Formats: sequence, structure tokens, C-alpha cells
Amino acid sequence: MKRPDEKEIKRLRRELFDAIEEGRITLAEATRMMRKVLGMNRRDYAEKVLKIGFETLQAVETGQGNPTLKTLRTIGAPFGLDVGFVRKRRE
Repeated sequence: MKRPDEKEIKRLRRELFDAIEEGRITLAEATRMMRKVLGMNRRDYAEKVLKIGFETLQAVETGQGNPTLKTLRTIGAPFGLDVGFVRKRRE
């Protein structure tokens, strides 16, 4: 996966933060988007940036896992995000 240029990274980060704040994105979608902002494949992002197992990240990104609070904090940390209560999306 090719790393986006700085202008694209800023745009993607803004899009990510807006989607999170507005409740338009799931945990799995947000996790995938964070990785894509950095232009990294799943294995490299998990092992080199987050220092967690590939399988753990894969489970979160596919919505199949039940991550611990520690894992959620680890995933959000590179983007200055922490775990907290958020409003649910309105259907």
C-alpha cells in the first residue's frame, strides 16, 4: 500500500475525525481508516506501529474480535484518540 502525500493525509485524518465525532463510522471502519491514512498494510501496522499481533488487528478491522480496553487504547493512540462513550448513530 502506498503512503499518501501530506495533503492527502491531512484530508483523510480530517475525514476520520469528522466521521468519529458524528458517529458515522464503526470501530472496524475507523481502525481500517487509521491504517490506510498511514498507507500501511495490516501486518506492518499491527507489528511495527501498534506492537500488537496481526490477528488481533485483523479481528478488530473485520468486526469479529472482542478487543480489550488496552488494545483499543493502543489502536487509538497514534491518532491521539482514547476510548470513551460516544453517541450512537441515528438511523
